[in-house]
Amino acid sequence: MAGPHTLAETERAAESHLADLDLDIESMHVISNLFRAANAVRNHMERTVLTPADLTWTAFVVLWVAWIWDSVETRVVAEEVGVSKATLSGVLDTLEKRDLVRRAKSAADGRLVLVSLTPSGKRLVTRLFPKINAEETVATGLLPEGTKEDTAEMLRMLVKAVGPA
Repeated sequence: MAGPHTLAETERAAESHLADLDLDIESMHVISNLFRAANAVRNHMERTVLTPADLTWTAFVVLWVAWIWDSVETRVVAEEVGVSKATLSGVLDTLEKRDLVRRAKSAADGRLVLVSLTPSGKRLVTRLFPKINAEETVATGLLPEGTKEDTAEMLRMLVKAVGPA
């Protein structure tokens, strides 16, 4: 369901409104369903795993980026999370107050700020990630057997087509 209407109903309604335009409807279906899927998965992750840990999806992704890169510049975190530097600053303030991340000036360039996880932040991500992965398995559960990596590769191609060079 997409709101009060099924996905098929929504697609048919959109197509009827766009019938007089010369459009690539199949591409519209791919992108609109990609958007729906991303939002549905994000909402599911927040509801099932992150809200009990008092985290938003954005906060978790910030923790994840800091976890995989150990110590990372704020501009890189903002880019990888897909938020503005101002939004990142607010998220980092909250995470710092919870003793989950630490900000420090770069020793190589004092103008740069680096983000790293505290021991508490590392423990939290290590505890939450298996739960996130279990829900990722749920979210991909209807994909045909043996197609997950092909699906991931198709999504990588979409990112490559419009992402930064």
